[in-house]
Amino acid sequence: MPEKLFSQGIVEAQAHEMRTDPTIFVAGEDIELGGVFATAKGLREEFGSRVFNTPIAEAAMTGLAIGAAATGMRPIVEIMFMDFMTVAMDQVVNQMAKMRYMFGGETRLPLVLITHAGAGHQNAAQHSQSLEAWFCHVPGLKVVWPSDPYDGKGLMIAAIRDDNPVIYITNKLALGTRADVPDDAYTVPIGKAAVKREGEDVTVVAVGAMVPEAIKAADAVAERGLSVEVVDPRTLSPLDTDTIVRSVRKTGRAIVAHEAVQFCGYGAEVAAQIAQHAFDALDAPVLRVGAPFSPVPFNPNLEKAWLPGAEEIIASIEQLIPTGARA
Repeated sequence: MPEKLFSQGIVEAQAHEMRTDPTIFVAGEDIELGGVFATAKGLREEFGSRVFNTPIAEAAMTGLAIGAAATGMRPIVEIMFMDFMTVAMDQVVNQMAKMRYMFGGETRLPLVLITHAGAGHQNAAQHSQSLEAWFCHVPGLKVVWPSDPYDGKGLMIAAIRDDNPVIYITNKLALGTRADVPDDAYTVPIGKAAVKREGEDVTVVAVGAMVPEAIKAADAVAERGLSVEVVDPRTLSPLDTDTIVRSVRKTGRAIVAHEAVQFCGYGAEVAAQIAQHAFDALDAPVLRVGAPFSPVPFNPNLEKAWLPGAEEIIASIEQLIPTGARA
């Protein structure tokens, strides 16, 4: 398989589907130029007016997607920074998520909102947030967050083909990573987690950019004989609880890691699911790794200190399994 950028796989996924389905269009700010994160690069050149710029008006963009989807189109709309989803919350929460339910299932709403989360670019407090927990709390929305280029392409194709609204999240730093990605179209199923690394001593459930950090932490502690299993939910809602619980029942210990602020973050729900369904298998409390309860700093040194990563995961592993102690 050829090696490709994460962003390139997302572009390929959209192009694959647009070639076979004329009802698909792509809209967003600066999208005719490929989008600020190159997730639509080259689409305008191939598909012409089916790829078009919008005003800086996230509520209107989302309303456009809802109306188009309800009347037979399959829109893909990019909200370039996840922070800007706040501008469209009425459309997302009160319209997009509820329309199919309130119409008694008589209408489909096949639309994808792509948005980009995460810190690390010194974009400051209004352009660096990870707000995935907000959307997972709303019935009627599917929320996916691939952590690598292969899953990125497969989940985008699955999201486009789904007849329900899907919020597709990427981490901005991850879009520049590379991996083997097939040229052909394929899907990664929505609602199915992946075990990214097998292990025996502790399970780390990691979201988005924290997946490679968890693998890095697993490599580090392997040097002292600890075996870490890394589970990537890939779909945050609906959550594949079975895969997570199966892993925790095997290892007896669990850590949940995400970049978002830890308090009331997505990891709290995952930890609760583990406690509810695998409490009898736990040898220690479920630990969480997340960011401090503060806005994202602009200063690069403060931002680096704010961002959780492999070091924080290693510290949690050592808290669960102190040096010299093994199950």
